[in-house]
Amino acid sequence: MAKQNVAEQFVDILARAGVKRLYGVVGDSLNPVVDAIRRNSSIDWIHVRHEETAAFAAGAEAQVTGSLAACAGSCGPGNLHLINGLYDAHRSMAPVLALASHIPSGEIGLGYFQETHPELLFQECSHYNEMISNPEQMPRLLQTAIQHAIGRGGVSVVTMPGDIASEPAPEKSIEHALVTERPTVRPGDDEIDKLCRMVDKAKRVTLFCGSGTAGAHAEVMEFAEKIKAPVGHALRGKEWIQYDNPYDVGMSGLLGYGAAYEATHECDLLILLGTDFPYNAFLPDDVEIVQVDVRPERLGRRSKLDLAVWGDVRETLRCLTPRVKPKADRKFLDRMLKKHANALEGVVKAYTRKVDKHVPIHPEYVASVLDEMADEDAVFTVDTGMNNVWAARYLTPNGKRRVIGSFSHGSMANALPQAIGAQFTDRGRQVVAMSGDGGFTMLMGDFLTLVQYDLPVKVVLFNNSSLGMVELEMLVAGLPSYGTTNKNPDFAAVARAAGAYGVRVEKPKQLQSALKDAFKHKGPALVDVVTDPNALSIPPKISADMVTGFALSASKIVLDGGVGRMLQMARSNLRNVPRP
Repeated sequence: MAKQNVAEQFVDILARAGVKRLYGVVGDSLNPVVDAIRRNSSIDWIHVRHEETAAFAAGAEAQVTGSLAACAGSCGPGNLHLINGLYDAHRSMAPVLALASHIPSGEIGLGYFQETHPELLFQECSHYNEMISNPEQMPRLLQTAIQHAIGRGGVSVVTMPGDIASEPAPEKSIEHALVTERPTVRPGDDEIDKLCRMVDKAKRVTLFCGSGTAGAHAEVMEFAEKIKAPVGHALRGKEWIQYDNPYDVGMSGLLGYGAAYEATHECDLLILLGTDFPYNAFLPDDVEIVQVDVRPERLGRRSKLDLAVWGDVRETLRCLTPRVKPKADRKFLDRMLKKHANALEGVVKAYTRKVDKHVPIHPEYVASVLDEMADEDAVFTVDTGMNNVWAARYLTPNGKRRVIGSFSHGSMANALPQAIGAQFTDRGRQVVAMSGDGGFTMLMGDFLTLVQYDLPVKVVLFNNSSLGMVELEMLVAGLPSYGTTNKNPDFAAVARAAGAYGVRVEKPKQLQSALKDAFKHKGPALVDVVTDPNALSIPPKISADMVTGFALSASKIVLDGGVGRMLQMARSNLRNVPRP
């Protein structure tokens, strides 16, 4: 039997950690690893057209499966392209292992062709970032990187020179059992007792939930029922907490709707559950605030806390709920539920008024129809910008659907590559990329990856020929829009030329049949929907200093528009309000 080289040993360890695919672009220093994958039946090499796509795809795969995913880039420019997708994965707490292959080890530090310093470049977007200097070091270093990515939730980067990858692996290398699952974290009894006393003392309690409530839906509902608390959420908490929620009062922040803002400001005690909600201007400063988070470094960095609780949301509530006294007074909860329903009633008609005649098509209408026609367990990947608005307001969570986007990093061009990673996890599951024309064209080359692997991703392109969110930011700042217009081709024709299914929609009456045909198509498909670039109305009181990157951080209500089936949910919840 031929002796293993380091690259083969590297691939074997990844396979033992549960990695199924390595996304990347082949080349020079990476070739030994790619060749090792060719000869290993446990891992597939996924050839993408841009390494940024590789990192986004790995991050999405990790978010869908909850398991370690991996990507790779060749030396210098190759691995440098990974960085944006790795930032996104890291900020999304997606366990991703990135291989940054490197120039020959004897040339490092001498200005060699394509030389960079990955151990410096990736420092800010990783929990672990080290270089393999000799074959004996590799197994322990790779295993340590894997455990950082899984255990801490985020990115680990391993840099390996191409010549090291080709060397013989040591005969007696140290390999140990790998950690492949994260433990739960239970708060101390003192923290639980303090929180219990605060809850019992407060007359009006509001829960505000983020992505840390994943897997804790039942516990949040039980706690809310016992203390009669309205439940609001951030965008990343929507998919985990909004469905089957009779206490739902909507979302706060830039994309907010309903009564979440009022519920967080009119309570006595606000409990932040698993959220690193970044827009502190939407949080109150005159109520008691408790934050529960599994990552202690996040506690208190958005608002002044009266109590910080380090723990997993589900375990914390399992400890807390039996100890708190039940509250009988529903007045605050019922008042917030009514405010929520009334708020939604006021805006829901925005997309229903003469939609069958409005050209260009209302993007709100497109999102609403898409929500109704997509599968009950569909995975949606959502481009940053105005598509975040439509996803937040129109996609209906149900406990089986997933919604993935660059919600913390805020990168353009994420939807298509994330759809690639999501689709590889299950070819039979419907994956829909809600792309904007700006984001889609930034990484449009990887539409060819869909064709190459016959991935049945459905790209629904909201084509308003502009960078809509940027235009909004400029308008709010009192600036004329400039440099935001895109001169676009017929994207459906481009899709067909690439070998995929493509259809262009310019009239509302064409939309349902176009989506139906695309969803029925067994391979990749693109629906190019020409949408209205003026689909925003801006509140009268917004000043330039309210604009902070993606956020208009000091306004309660920023965008006017419908809210799809959320109004039906709010009306349903109102029926549970006792009549006097």
